[in-house]
Amino acid sequence: MTHVSGMEASAASVLKRAVELDQGGRFQESLVCYQEGIQLLMDTLKAAVREDSKRGQYREKIKGYMDRAEQIKCHVNKLKEDGKYHEQIKIAEDATGYSYETLFKPYVSSALTEVWVEDPYIRHVHQLYNFLRFCEMLLKGLNKVKRIHLLTSQDEADNQQTSALAEIKESLMTQGVTLDVEFSPTIHDREIRFDNGWIIKIGRGLDYFKRPKGRFSIGYCDYDLRQCHETTVDVFHTKHTKTL
Repeated sequence: MTHVSGMEASAASVLKRAVELDQGGRFQESLVCYQEGIQLLMDTLKAAVREDSKRGQYREKIKGYMDRAEQIKCHVNKLKEDGKYHEQIKIAEDATGYSYETLFKPYVSSALTEVWVEDPYIRHVHQLYNFLRFCEMLLKGLNKVKRIHLLTSQDEADNQQTSALAEIKESLMTQGVTLDVEFSPTIHDREIRFDNGWIIKIGRGLDYFKRPKGRFSIGYCDYDLRQCHETTVDVFHTKHTKTL
């Protein structure tokens, strides 16, 4: 029963987050949490002994959350079809829990094959690592991305940017992904476009993490534990994604 209790607690935690996101109007994110929480509840139901009095409660909860998830899915699809989908996420100063995987996961689907990144600050070492981590995030899970486009400004005073991007490009090629890099001296806006229709605008671009206190401090490796600068993330959906 200890194992079942642990699974139930995990499901409750994820579903609590789903409800919070749902109530905050962050529907796409909440849908991901609902789906994860429902699966955990189903696993809990399977693990429970046949005579367990909670089995009926599990079934009832699963049905309720599945109904709500379906309502959200229909609502989001309707907004997407009408071209009216917009979510806004406000990241507070010193907030944690906003790694690239956490932030972008709800919008990475099996239909995603091409990504455009427009960010003027992929120049310094930590910014280049940010872009690398973003690319790694795209390669996880469904992993059908075949081409990534980067438009950024060029650091003419240091050739480290050029060599680092060349290394990232070569490494991505071993994963079957092509990286196209272009430079613009006038670029200012920050925007990420997915060819499945999602557009994400981040006020600070990919560089919204604070410097860790030390190389051996919490958050140095795991970006979900890294403190963030205050910024706003706007998410839109369009039927047709234009190239940058």
